[in-house]
Amino acid sequence: MKKQVKTTRWIRIRKFLNDIHLWVGLISGLILLVVCFTGTLYVYNTEIREWSAPHLYKVAVPKEKEALPIETIIHKGRWVLQGNSTGIKISSDPARSLQIITKKEGDKGRFGTTYFFDPYTGNFLGDSKVDNAVNRFMGNIFSLHRWLLLDKIEKPLITGLENRTLGGYITGAATILFTIGVLTGLVIWIPRKVKYWGQGLKIKFRGNWKRINHDLHNTLAFYSAIILFLMGVTGPFWSFPWYREVMQKSLGTYKEQQVSKTSSNLENKSKKLLIEDSDVLPIAEYLSVVDSQLDYSGDYSISMPEKGGTEISISKKKIGFFSPAASDKIVLDVNTKEIKELEVFTAKPFNERVSSSIKALHIGDVYGSFTKLLYFISCLIATSLPITGTLIWINKMKKTKKKKK
Repeated sequence: MKKQVKTTRWIRIRKFLNDIHLWVGLISGLILLVVCFTGTLYVYNTEIREWSAPHLYKVAVPKEKEALPIETIIHKGRWVLQGNSTGIKISSDPARSLQIITKKEGDKGRFGTTYFFDPYTGNFLGDSKVDNAVNRFMGNIFSLHRWLLLDKIEKPLITGLENRTLGGYITGAATILFTIGVLTGLVIWIPRKVKYWGQGLKIKFRGNWKRINHDLHNTLAFYSAIILFLMGVTGPFWSFPWYREVMQKSLGTYKEQQVSKTSSNLENKSKKLLIEDSDVLPIAEYLSVVDSQLDYSGDYSISMPEKGGTEISISKKKIGFFSPAASDKIVLDVNTKEIKELEVFTAKPFNERVSSSIKALHIGDVYGSFTKLLYFISCLIATSLPITGTLIWINKMKKTKKKKK
């Protein structure tokens, strides 16, 4: 008798979860189709953009010729550099260009302009403002993914609310529903008996189209459930301040936003000097200190000291098919090269590692090309779920109508 009661209770729970799964899918299905499809393309955003402008990133490696000192390259290319230098990117790949990042007053965006140079000749290759069809396309894909292109509409659709914010609210809400759908779907998928597990892990391609569609929805979703959950649970991080705050507090990494007292302080903090105008030592000397502490091959990202500042920050990141996206960081004294701060990612507490990897967990850049491939496949599956799920619902509706007749 007790066993029968438990079975009946489980059936009711499954039906309740199934109803939730159905309705969150129907409500958010169309938005999710757009978000997941654009997300699939954006997994390889960096690679696509580099493919469209290879002259900026690839250089010929001359025989028996070492790269020029960075100071020499900057001095030679100073005629083209505009604004204050904020950073330098050095690749461990000898066939990659050197990148100098500058920002001037009036620059749109947080990142300023990146200038590309041949590290062996010092020749200027171009800058990140390159305008081509691929860059415009990928920009629209990102806008569609984040804001449903609402940021392209100047006139507010709702008074008092920016269109970009509205678009973020819509995609964020749809992503929350998607996460609920993943969790409820996972519970619904679990067979009542262990012996039926094998059936749930296979796609029966010999069945009719309805059966194949059912298996494609359930089985593929199960195999990609972990990645789908990570994509879903991190997505609203950029849509809702309250969601971001809750996530950070749950991870124990929340910090109150500090607002500068005066606008002049903000202006002074943003001012950084070109290398030859500051007290910065040759970059190679700083890199030597970094390599002594972080003994592996990797890419460097150098953050220039602020005007009058005494510290230079250098990040180093491993490269490879299965390399972590997170980088290690060293802060050095500009004049003495003394280590002020050493931050090794793997030495951080687990909650801090997760908190600093939210973006990587969302876009798949967690362990290099390996996880990017997994995310690309999972995004394709996620794109198919609203379609296969809707077909399952339509078939069930038809069955119900036939039974009533």
